[in-house]
Amino acid sequence: MAPAKKGGEKKNGRSAISAKVTREYTINIHKCIHGASFKKCAPRALKEIRKFAMKEMGTPDVRIDTRFSKAAWAKGIRNVPY
Repeated sequence: MAPAKKGGEKKNGRSAISAKVTREYTINIHKCIHGASFKKCAPRALKEIRKFAMKEMGTPDVRIDTRFSKAAWAKGIRNVPY
């Protein structure tokens, strides 16, 4: 049998869901995709955004929202909105 917990003990860990952080930044994507071939513009833009978020947030666990991803891909693979 598992040992019984005392009534007043609580878990000290933090859940990933409760520790969600949202911040707003402006990233110049045009500079990030400069020099990239046409068929790699949108994938490179998303990689650069993910890299920037990792640096700013200080965590390797960065998740890009589907609406944000769709907005980046809205004009196709070549014409990323910047």
